Amino acid sequence: MELFRKILKIDSTSGKERELALKLYDWLEAPSKELMEVGDGSLNLLLSWGQPKVVYCTHLDTVPPYIPPVFGDDGIVRGRGACDAKGQIYSMYRACKELERQGKSGFALLLLSGEETGSFGAKAFNGRLQAPLLVVGEPTENIPASASKGTKCFDLTFKGKPFHSGYPEKGRSAVEMWMDFMIELEIESDFKKDPLLGETTWNVGRLLSNNPQNVLSPQLSCTLYFRTTFASDEAVQKWMERKKGPDINIVARGGDAPARYFVPEGFKGKSVAFGSDAPQLQGFDKKIICGPGSIFTAHRDDECIDIKDIETAINNNLKFYESCD
Repeated sequence: MELFRKILKIDSTSGKERELALKLYDWLEAPSKELMEVGDGSLNLLLSWGQPKVVYCTHLDTVPPYIPPVFGDDGIVRGRGACDAKGQIYSMYRACKELERQGKSGFALLLLSGEETGSFGAKAFNGRLQAPLLVVGEPTENIPASASKGTKCFDLTFKGKPFHSGYPEKGRSAVEMWMDFMIELEIESDFKKDPLLGETTWNVGRLLSNNPQNVLSPQLSCTLYFRTTFASDEAVQKWMERKKGPDINIVARGGDAPARYFVPEGFKGKSVAFGSDAPQLQGFDKKIICGPGSIFTAHRDDECIDIKDIETAINNNLKFYESCD
């Protein structure tokens, strides 16, 4: 547990993960270790035990703010990254060392930067390695993901007409334009419910209208982030395209399509609504998304993981290796 404690004590919130990569390069032991520049100041780290048939992969960065770790007497570890994804790093490395102890070879541990902000580390690494199996560590309660929702991101700018707020009929508020847009999205979009992935959802971020309270908003900008399904991925893109106009600028920022994943024999899979680095990494015959901890505490101030779940994850990762024999 001392290694896990050391990893959790490092602030690797998005944009600060370089230090963690450098520390892990020093702390972790493997026959081959390689640090790779991503291009934005961050680093990827690859540890290899021979030519891999299995690549264990997870991410270095965590969402802010940094929350120091607390190791409870109840076996629960709390703090930022406990499950997303430093618990993944720890359990995957422990599995690699156990395989090494057993005299096995043909596996690797890939630690990527920037997953939480656009999978920049995965995009930079893509194409550098091929293997029969990729195991991506995410908090799935140790249940492999059978499928995951896709993502689609859009930058929106609403252009209003500023005027004294006492006379709203003389101008046009960008805030009200945005509110009308969101009502239309809720009522008119009618994206079909997917039998496997369920409803399409969305969230607004980076919402900004810097107008005084006594002036109608001249401009509002935001980011609109969709979680799409097999039934809605294309429909979301078409709906957003139709909403473009002289007063509404919409720029598509890309994303991932919904995807199905490999569930090994002996495991029962489940669908998930979150994204990962998996879609950005090509060259693998099969992909598994699985790891300890719950997505329902990830990104929250009460993020946590049970030590017993880490032990289960280590055993699962050994089984995933055996599935390639």
